[in-house]
Amino acid sequence: MEMRSIQKELSSNSYPGRGIIIGKSPNGKYAVTAYFIMGRSENSRNRVFVTEGDGIRTEAFDPSKLSDPSLIIYAPVRVLGNKTIVTNGDQTDTIWEYLAKGESWEAALRTRMFEDDGPNWTPRISGIQANDGSYKMSILKAADPEGKACARFFWEYPATAGLGHFLHTYVCDGNPVIPTFQGEPERVSIPADIDDFTEELWNNLDENNKISLFVRYTDLESGKYEQRIFNKHI
Repeated sequence: MEMRSIQKELSSNSYPGRGIIIGKSPNGKYAVTAYFIMGRSENSRNRVFVTEGDGIRTEAFDPSKLSDPSLIIYAPVRVLGNKTIVTNGDQTDTIWEYLAKGESWEAALRTRMFEDDGPNWTPRISGIQANDGSYKMSILKAADPEGKACARFFWEYPATAGLGHFLHTYVCDGNPVIPTFQGEPERVSIPADIDDFTEELWNNLDENNKISLFVRYTDLESGKYEQRIFNKHI
């Protein structure tokens, strides 16, 4: 199967929306997780990533300009035991709560739908990575233009050195409706170095629309991690 260049994927697309990349470093030593957000409205662009425990959350860069926090303020990354959860919305908390009581992440996501922001009906994308580097991904998207039904897709991948999967909310920019992601998460190469990967992602996201980026490399043997956070608003 084709392995795509994340540089080409991002540089040729002005608006993939929000994106999750999960995989394993080429030397097989690190589990890799990345998440970025983009935005077109003033409310969406008025955000930064900040650390919170072993995870991160979004917050308003300028609280006086925050008009509607419902879909933009959430915890994209949380950790429970040896599992790292990353999503594009408050379904992070739903997954965490279900796992904490011994239920599956699939059961958690079956209680959720796409975002209530018609006519786009932004998909909810989610990922979870175990301490052996294996991972699952999911997208919840509208099954009809009216947003009355939800289609749920789930994938499960082994940890393969140098390989990752990229799942994003939109195919590309659009007006008035933005086309939602289609098909299976895209196979992409994962660099060996966290700083190289962070720079590659950040530098190829559209300058006008990029907001924040999170990248984490977790040592599969010790569980210790390095992470980087880039915010357009500093």
